Amino acid sequence: MNESSKFWAVVPAAGVGKRMQSDRPKQYLELAGKAVIEQTLTRLLGADVFSAIAVAITVEDPYWPELAMSRHPRIVTAPGGKERADSVLSALKSLRDRADDNDWVLVHDAARPCIASEDIHKLIDTLADDEVGGILALSSHDTLKDVEDDTIVGTLDRRRIWRALTPQMFRYGMLKAALVEAEGNPSITDEASALELKGFKPKIVEGRPDNLKITRPEDLALATFYLEQQATR
Repeated sequence: MNESSKFWAVVPAAGVGKRMQSDRPKQYLELAGKAVIEQTLTRLLGADVFSAIAVAITVEDPYWPELAMSRHPRIVTAPGGKERADSVLSALKSLRDRADDNDWVLVHDAARPCIASEDIHKLIDTLADDEVGGILALSSHDTLKDVEDDTIVGTLDRRRIWRALTPQMFRYGMLKAALVEAEGNPSITDEASALELKGFKPKIVEGRPDNLKITRPEDLALATFYLEQQATR
């Protein structure tokens, strides 16, 4: 690993979270006394590896400026885009005067507030010498069905199926170029898929199962439980 390489974090946070059925985007719902995004950013800052964290926020977002975290000296605010990839690319561009192409970028979901520092360090330590990078992921323990029109057409080999988590870690220049090239492509649902489209093969690093993404109302209670459990370890 190049010892001069820096680590940057990117947090796309321009989503509206329709499935939460709430009066505000899910990243601003209360979780254990803080907004979800505050919990997430507290975890990233606590890992103590990032030179800065770029957060992509919808331009008309009324909630972000109200958070003290938005004025943290290591947090940069970037304009969010229509899709996740647009927000990530915008956040990367906000760092272009500070980041080198060979620096590492870790992209993390705003709605994953239970990320543990040990997983962040595990990802970095595992991939620091890799040519491409990779992602945290979980292997599947369930039997997986291939379904068409509500009918099972086959059973998938779960040994080959992993659930993508975040952070996802790639070189700054490589990730930015992949996202620019893939702009407007609906198949780009995470950063790894943009690299895959260019023929790269990102690595898998097994993460913790409590790295929950808050998507539905019941996830808040589960996230609260995970945070409480983590605090007692």
